[in-house]
Amino acid sequence: MTGIVCAIVGASYGLAVPPTIEYLVVAGGGWGGAGGANRNGGGGAGGMRTATGLSISNGTTYTVTVGAGGGQSSNGSPSSFGALVSCVGGGRGSVNSIFSGAAGGSGGGGGGDTDDAPGGVWSGGAGTSGEGNNGGPGFSNTAGGGGGKGAVGGTADGGAGAYSSITGTTVGYAGGGAGNTGTGATAFGGGNPGVAGTANTGGGGGASDSNGGSGIVVVRYADSFAEAASTTGSPTYTVSGGYRIYKFTGSGSITW
Repeated sequence: MTGIVCAIVGASYGLAVPPTIEYLVVAGGGWGGAGGANRNGGGGAGGMRTATGLSISNGTTYTVTVGAGGGQSSNGSPSSFGALVSCVGGGRGSVNSIFSGAAGGSGGGGGGDTDDAPGGVWSGGAGTSGEGNNGGPGFSNTAGGGGGKGAVGGTADGGAGAYSSITGTTVGYAGGGAGNTGTGATAFGGGNPGVAGTANTGGGGGASDSNGGSGIVVVRYADSFAEAASTTGSPTYTVSGGYRIYKFTGSGSITW
């Protein structure tokens, strides 16, 4: 007698594991500078990467790291999805008004006290290619804004971030923080004075003396495929618009 063997694939009876996923990885934003005459640069946004078609493997556990926003005088922390995608934390803004911004995913803004600066300008920090942009330079009495994913930091204003609908809702991420005399960027960079970058967007902190926003990691794929076999770190899991969506606002892991 010939038996009939039926296989159940995946906890939700989907069509095996997805061969590829879409992702968003955003690192923590940099601290908005402080001190001196309060002509300090804004914090740079955390690095941001997003794309489709990332290949994954059945049975492999992918560690998810969500970077913290930068605290006093600190860059933001990096975020990552396994060893496949990583982003650099945002650069801190200038300290004591007479320094350049720090390098990062996006660079921090330069200081606005130019009396002692070579050539009269304190430069913005360098951004990381593919993740963000440079911070803005500081001029006399005007501190530079932090760089954002969408634009270089301005003279005082933070660089614009970028928008994503990967969660099913359009949200702005990775905006640069404002320099001491400027305003916050679109996409959630911190404003002046002292407005922190928005949590889970990677926004840079606004001068003076404000923290960068924490990062985020989101992955999604078609809901015709099975849900993940397991997760840690308590991601928010939703099924919406034809996708399975896992949103990590803290570090954890996911296994298919």
